[in-house]
Amino acid sequence: MSTKVRILGLLAFVGVISASAPPLFPGAALAQEKYPSRPVDFIVTWGTGGGADAMARTIGQHAQPILGVAIPVSNVPGASGNTGLGQLMAAKADGYTIATYIMDTLATIPMGLSKVTVDDLEWVTRTQVADSFFFVKSDSPYKTIQELLQAAKANPGKIRVAATGYGTVDDVTVRFFEKKGIKLTTVPYPKPGERYASTLGGHSEVLYEQAGDVLQYLKAGQLRPVIIFADKRHPAFPDVPASVELGYDIQLPQFRSIVAKKGVPADRVKILADAIRKGMETPAYKKFAGEWYFRPDSHMGPEQFGPWVREQVGILDRYVKEFGLKR
Repeated sequence: MSTKVRILGLLAFVGVISASAPPLFPGAALAQEKYPSRPVDFIVTWGTGGGADAMARTIGQHAQPILGVAIPVSNVPGASGNTGLGQLMAAKADGYTIATYIMDTLATIPMGLSKVTVDDLEWVTRTQVADSFFFVKSDSPYKTIQELLQAAKANPGKIRVAATGYGTVDDVTVRFFEKKGIKLTTVPYPKPGERYASTLGGHSEVLYEQAGDVLQYLKAGQLRPVIIFADKRHPAFPDVPASVELGYDIQLPQFRSIVAKKGVPADRVKILADAIRKGMETPAYKKFAGEWYFRPDSHMGPEQFGPWVREQVGILDRYVKEFGLKR
């Protein structure tokens, strides 16, 4: 056999091996694959009918044509959002599974109730920031926040607050008042519909929520706000006092966002973030954001979002330590 034939045979053999061999570096195959080329699963870490669910379905609707693939939504409520996060962490870090993440879930980190840390996630996009309120039934005997807190002080533990769960910002706020000598009782309802029905049906005296989430009940005159947890009053509710003006220095606005498992390639995170941003810029989404009373500066991309989240953990950790909130 000639030298030329032997060389050609060797090259052919090497070519076969190279074509069939796995990539030398993890993620090389992901880098070569067009993304996205199939549906992106979207886990809503709360039940149907609430703010996180509405955000996910609205964002999915507007980001889907931009990404060019379906974004099927599934609800996995429980453990203040951590049950759904567990499902996210069990998936591959390939950008084909994303999840909602909100302030209530973040609060479970300093409370010692979450196994998923800030470093376990890719912080894709902050989509919403909205102030929180205490709401009561329209025919509640408590006409003002002062009357409500006086009743709670006189009857420790008798005033029940329908909340998303233990360890959430709802619970942190309730226990903030406890440290001020005003004992309220947190009653957890991970499913939004059940939470609202609790207060409307008289099973709890107070609902901790954002105004947009209960807009239908506000318009129907079934609920009314008595306090906003902020440093100033909201222009849509000028008669509702802010917590800071009353001397209660606690303001934990609810944020909602979209995250992925740590390790998703940076280019895929960017593709997702860009599609979400473009979806948020559509007139239909802007109308949705206005109706739900989101702050105008709600959007935050991955470069700023991760550091901002770490700042929020620091604030929550301060509350937890200052008021001895860990169970």
